[in-house]
Amino acid sequence: MLGKLARQHDPNVLVGFDHADDAGVYQLGPDTALVQTVDFFTPVVDDPYTFGQIAATNALSDVYAMGGRPVTSLALVCFPEKGDLAILERILAGGLSKMVEAGCTVIGGHSIRDDETKFGYSVTGLIDPGRVLANSGAKAGDRLLLTKALGTGVISTAIKKGVAKQSWIDAATASMTTLNKAAAEVITSSGRTSRAAWSVHALTDITGFGLIGHARELALASNVSLRLHASRIPLLEGALDCVRAGHVPGGLKANREFAECVLAYESDISEDVKTILFDPQTAGGLLVSVAAADAIELTRALSAAGVSAVEIGEVRANGKPLISVAA
Repeated sequence: MLGKLARQHDPNVLVGFDHADDAGVYQLGPDTALVQTVDFFTPVVDDPYTFGQIAATNALSDVYAMGGRPVTSLALVCFPEKGDLAILERILAGGLSKMVEAGCTVIGGHSIRDDETKFGYSVTGLIDPGRVLANSGAKAGDRLLLTKALGTGVISTAIKKGVAKQSWIDAATASMTTLNKAAAEVITSSGRTSRAAWSVHALTDITGFGLIGHARELALASNVSLRLHASRIPLLEGALDCVRAGHVPGGLKANREFAECVLAYESDISEDVKTILFDPQTAGGLLVSVAAADAIELTRALSAAGVSAVEIGEVRANGKPLISVAA
């Protein structure tokens, strides 16, 4: 729909909505730019405090995905008029806990009456205009790293149906409440030496469009093709069990209908694995396009920081198919 609107022309907009990037970037001066994003959604777990944590983690992620540092946020609340305010208090407390962990100050917000609870944040961050990591810089020969396992969408669906095993819930919750802060700090750090940064060319986070949807955006924005290795892609405990049992969210089906046309499967890959590639993630990991020479060392640095980064593919010169998936 945004494509149908009249375009605004502002030279200070460094990243707008042209390439479906994670956040907007607006330059204030030679060394400073704002990173701005907003995200809110309905509960994906039963516990109000945990839901607040997940909503905050998810909203903060888009700032990290640009290489920015979140500084302020505004809470967005939709809550039933006759709802239990103790529940809302727990949601807000959970969100605040993650904002504190991120060093991001909550300075206000807005609430409305709504029959269905929704919660999230608008987040503003800061970034050096010369160090913005958009989804449009991937180069042929780069390696693709992923920092979180897939499966939160199907597991959340199983939770809503009351059929998720506790171990599945625990694994998904741990993933959805883990900030991408540590990963972003390593990725944007000086790298191998005090003078040379990692050769990270593109960065995005994996959220509602699933791995394939966001990989598609990266490939199109960068004018490249991608090759993924299905066997290397990390999956949360219970993710494939949920797919086999039919606990597939509507968003996954929509993602697959929209994006599978750009895929080619190079080998025999199970239908369950094909399905999980389109799973919409909440507070998912970062997808990093990094020069091959830096891939191993960056993976080690992420691991040392407690981030389970895995190399899942590589970037190729632009061609068809846009994305190929090997075993």
